[in-house]
Formats: sequence, C-alpha cells, structure tokens
Amino acid sequence: MKLFPILLLVFSNVFMTYAWYGHLKDMRARPILAAIVFSWGIAFFEYCLQVPANRMGSAYFTLPQLKVIQEIIAMVVFAGFCFFYMREEITWDYFWATLCLAGAAFFMFRHRLML
Repeated sequence: MKLFPILLLVFSNVFMTYAWYGHLKDMRARPILAAIVFSWGIAFFEYCLQVPANRMGSAYFTLPQLKVIQEIIAMVVFAGFCFFYMREEITWDYFWATLCLAGAAFFMFRHRLML
C-alpha cells in the first residue's frame, strides 16, 4: 500500500503541471481571467488526488520525505510535459536538477537505508 500514495501523487502532479503551464499553449489567445478560471478548474482535480495521497502517505513517510517524493515526481512529470506536450528540448540541466533531487532523496531516506 506504500506505492498507492505515490501513484496518487504522480496523477496529482500531471493535473498540477497542466494547470500551471497548459494554459501557455492552450489558452494563449484567451483573456487572462479565462486562463485563471480554467487553471483553477484543473487544480481542483489535482487537490482531489494530492490531499488523499499526502494523508495516506503520512502513514508511511515523514513530512520531509513526502515533500522530497513530491518534488522528484514533479520534476519527472514536468520534464515529460515539456518534451511531449510543449515540444520543448530536454537539456542537461534536467539531468543535473534530477541528480540534485536524488541527493535530497538520499538524505531524507538514508536512516532507512542504513538499517
């Protein structure tokens, strides 16, 4: 059951990423207010997944661990969103940022790894 909260966070981040950045492609010609309302509508579904994910995840992970897990997922989802949806180039900077997040994960989980 430890993986279920992580899976919910993955789907939550898909909604979050689209709510934050999808309007740059899909709503560019619309008024800013329309983009805001559109993004809020998408963000509702993000919260419907994120809140239960964090509640369930808190039974298995500490708060800092949950935050690092979320940031790693956000980076991976964002890179996929940039490449596949926005047609952006993935640069070495994504690799270096991911490496830094892997370091953060190591420090958040190292007490469990050392047992």
